[in-house]
Amino acid sequence: MEKTFETILSAYQQAVEMRLNACFADETQPQRRLFEAMRYSLLAGGKRIRPVLVLEFCRLCGGEWKRALDFAAAIEMVHTYSLIHDDLPCMDDDDYRRGRLTNHKVYGEAQAVLAGDGLLTAAFSTIARADAPAEVRVAVVKTLAACAGELGMVGGQVLDMEGEGKTLTGRELLDIHSRKTGALIVAACTMGVIAGGGTADQLAAAEEYAKSLGLAFQIRDDMLDVLGDAEKLGKSVHADVKKNTFVSLYGLAQCETYLRRETDKALAALEAFDDTDFLRTLTARLASREN
Repeated sequence: MEKTFETILSAYQQAVEMRLNACFADETQPQRRLFEAMRYSLLAGGKRIRPVLVLEFCRLCGGEWKRALDFAAAIEMVHTYSLIHDDLPCMDDDDYRRGRLTNHKVYGEAQAVLAGDGLLTAAFSTIARADAPAEVRVAVVKTLAACAGELGMVGGQVLDMEGEGKTLTGRELLDIHSRKTGALIVAACTMGVIAGGGTADQLAAAEEYAKSLGLAFQIRDDMLDVLGDAEKLGKSVHADVKKNTFVSLYGLAQCETYLRRETDKALAALEAFDDTDFLRTLTARLASREN
């Protein structure tokens, strides 16, 4: 299975990279500096987990995964925009992302804000132009907008900022990360089900899987801020020392238990699907990742 997993993952990632590389490449436009800033962050690498989830859930539901590449590209645009804005001085004020200078360090704050704005807007135009039935495109737009907007990722960022300087409860921390991190993972999985023509039961199972995966992902992220290697992570460690994190609230040992529990819940949700070896391996790897 290990070789098969690597082969499948590589196929997905390469297809996503090719699709993204075709974006914002028009050098005849006078605002090409904006395109350059957008591409700087969009093509900076990363695991492409969210696009991979879109493609794999499409396949699991009987769809041709290559037909979902526009949707996969769209969610990566939204994710990248969120990283650009999250790194800004008015947010987390980070200098490095994915092993190189953050967008605003290269292009300035104003251009970075606009690059994020451009990516967010382009995500929805990419979905609108996708080769899919109109009802599928509408459903995907509704899903991504709900998960990325004020009830999802943006709302989570607001709660995160409001929690700075305070000691939060476990419930408040869950309220933040189920939105800030988890919502876009929910979007990825459910967008894939929609693209593949999945059933209502599969849609519900994908959402349950994504909620647990998103929580496990964030717990591991918090653990890596304490235990990780900056070179492997491509960003600074101990950056969250003054923030509310799962580690600061529960400690490393309890976080490890919490991580295993949520990973097991994610794996259990996959029982609604057949041929889940790839996702099971991916889930286990994310739980033990070092970057």
